[in-house]
Amino acid sequence: MRDVAVIGVGETEFGELWDRSFRDIGIEAGLKAIQDAKIRSEDIDAVYIGNMSAGKFIDQEHVSALVADYAGLADMHLPTVRVEGGGACGAIALLQARLAIASGMYDIVVVGGAEKMTDVGEVQAAEILSSTADQEWESVFGATFAGLYAMMARRHMYEFGTTREQMAAVAVKNHKNGALNPEAQFQKEITIETVLQAPRVAEPLGVFDCAPLSDGAAAVVLCEMQKARKFSDAPIRIAGSGQASDFLALHDRRDLTTLDATVIAGKRAFHEARLQPKDVQVAEVHDNFTISEILAIEDLRFIEKGKGGPATAEGLTALNGKISVNTSGGLKARGQPVGATGVAQAVEIVRQLRGEAGKRQVVGARHGLTHTLGGTGATAVVHLFERGD
Repeated sequence: MRDVAVIGVGETEFGELWDRSFRDIGIEAGLKAIQDAKIRSEDIDAVYIGNMSAGKFIDQEHVSALVADYAGLADMHLPTVRVEGGGACGAIALLQARLAIASGMYDIVVVGGAEKMTDVGEVQAAEILSSTADQEWESVFGATFAGLYAMMARRHMYEFGTTREQMAAVAVKNHKNGALNPEAQFQKEITIETVLQAPRVAEPLGVFDCAPLSDGAAAVVLCEMQKARKFSDAPIRIAGSGQASDFLALHDRRDLTTLDATVIAGKRAFHEARLQPKDVQVAEVHDNFTISEILAIEDLRFIEKGKGGPATAEGLTALNGKISVNTSGGLKARGQPVGATGVAQAVEIVRQLRGEAGKRQVVGARHGLTHTLGGTGATAVVHLFERGD
């Protein structure tokens, strides 16, 4: 297989973009990535789009062709592919594009992710998100998306002594990082007390334990490594990737405190990259709820199982800590336009490895990781990125 590198990145601001359409934000992110890569439209071989549910959010299906059309690429008749995998759809699109280039089919591929989630009411949006859980055996009995993650949180608290204060520390850290990110939805620091005193969503999770509904888009340009050096002096190599799945419903899972799909996807990515967790300086992990980040840093072996809460409270995952986690602000503060999540994570890691992250720059970052979940963890995707010197 051929090596694949990222040569261009771009994203929109994230938030409640009332005056922007799905088409607008998707095109903005893609054009920024293409300009960053210094390529022409004629150089593009294919387009992959991550999008979870445009059909329900904006009544529009066939979004891959739509994006190509409004990007001015329709008359080039490029192959365009939409990928759906719950919250992991952007990360899966990135993986599929990487494989297409590695196989020799294409040389340059644009990968985008976008979601417009605020054009419907909050109740309807929550129902759409919950559709990534098991409708027949969970949702029909009243289990909400937040409720399912609350079950994981309660079990983790029971088995390992994790506290609400430790989960709150995840939100505080990520809002602090988000305050340094000009494209984040929330750019204001919060306190532990703010999180603990917020209204409950699903005990023990409160409002500030949950990522927001968001609009936004992100894009990257992937290129075969040898050709990448013609466009970039420092292409960021994708060193390894892993994808895994698990039972859709929680009641079938082996363990509520471990997401086995994350464990396996992580091991596959590290094996391909010939790296260990200790080699990674910066990671963007899926924190749609505060408990999600704690599970992720444990399942990816950055922190010993059961110690994710104390590690966060002690600052081991803070900016320039033992490992810098969610420097963008994560889904919690940067925002959670679902289809864009996995691609936006890659944008942040590439900027970190290039040394372009500004006030949130991780010193000496050489290896970075992205981790993205679909649903309550039935799908997990991990990518490892490497700076070339």
